Amino acid sequence: MIPVFILHGPNLNLLGEREPGIYGQVSLPDINLRLIESGMQMNFEVRFSQSNQEGTLIDYLQDARLWAKGGVFNPGGYSHTSIALRDTVAAIHIPVIEVHLSNIHAREEFRHRSMIAPACAGTIAGFGWRSYHLGLVALQGLLSQD
Repeated sequence: MIPVFILHGPNLNLLGEREPGIYGQVSLPDINLRLIESGMQMNFEVRFSQSNQEGTLIDYLQDARLWAKGGVFNPGGYSHTSIALRDTVAAIHIPVIEVHLSNIHAREEFRHRSMIAPACAGTIAGFGWRSYHLGLVALQGLLSQD
């Protein structure tokens, strides 16, 4: 099995109850269960983490470079503000797919630009919890090119 991570950023622990019209009604534990199954079908050993703290997300990414072959990251609101997370993704030298549940380009203008996207292998947005699944599919494609 190929070790990969899924990293959830701020407020994603509230999925299922936080603005369900935007983010859906599926909880974070339910999403993780679905992604374990998806990952197994792709020969991935998926490890999960979530934090509301920018520094904790940075620490996780730095640690992941030592064991993961790649990852899927939903930086939440930090997408639009965090140069530090962008620099960390660039520094770890493993493919990271940025994902968002909502279509950030169809929302408020301040959400249209991701500081993190240029350091990522790609971005997937707007497919609800399936954005994570599609991120794993994209990661599988990238890793099979090696």
